[in-house]
Amino acid sequence: MKVVLLAGGFGSRISEQSHLKPKPMIEIGEKPILWHIMKYYSQYGFHDFVICLGYKQYVVKEFFADYFLHTSDVTFDLANNKMEVHNNYSEPWKVTLVDTGLNTMTGGRIKRIQPYIGNDPFMMTYGDGVCDVDLNALLKFHQDHGKTATMTTVNIAQLKGVLDIDEGDVVRSFREKDEADNSLINGGFMILNPEIFSYLKDDTTVFEKEPLQSLAAEGQLMSFHHTGFWQCMDTQREMKKLEDLWQSGQAPWKIWEK
Repeated sequence: MKVVLLAGGFGSRISEQSHLKPKPMIEIGEKPILWHIMKYYSQYGFHDFVICLGYKQYVVKEFFADYFLHTSDVTFDLANNKMEVHNNYSEPWKVTLVDTGLNTMTGGRIKRIQPYIGNDPFMMTYGDGVCDVDLNALLKFHQDHGKTATMTTVNIAQLKGVLDIDEGDVVRSFREKDEADNSLINGGFMILNPEIFSYLKDDTTVFEKEPLQSLAAEGQLMSFHHTGFWQCMDTQREMKKLEDLWQSGQAPWKIWEK
């Protein structure tokens, strides 16, 4: 199953870092948070990634083009124009990098990668958040209910989308959160059936608005409630929190060996 990562936004709320690079390329433990997300999926056996790029997309492309330079020791033989890679470790990843436009909205970005997805269900999340959700349980939940979309939901005080969920885990409504709310929110880490593309019109489509609202109204959006760790990286404070967890050796999303 392919994993779609949204990595094209401007990251304006963390502009101290994102004026130099896309937000998913901001580093935690000297590795982009995008890398952390991919490592997490890979530990569950999901190795095929489609990354939606936009703002400073060349930074992401250069990272993967020069991956060995970021992860291995190298010797440059300048006289003979050769490079030798030492202690070479290759991730089992296939990575498709797609320029989905500078100003394209989230739904438009997903729409643009349809040719790379085909007619199969796919996983999707944002390139700025980590968690310790059980992806195998998430996949089984999605396969069992047979609806169009599954969204991982978390209960945290953030300005994200608010969900009204019934006793059968069906999302009945979706709206933007306000400061008075203390409800379950959209935590990303979704699974979408290919029917999702019919809800996406063009580059102006904001995935978190009309498409999710329509799915909720039709009873086609299901909630997978996650009570464990979840953290996005919208601000410098949140970035420092993730960095502190990593440096302490207690990062809940680090489920792989060094």
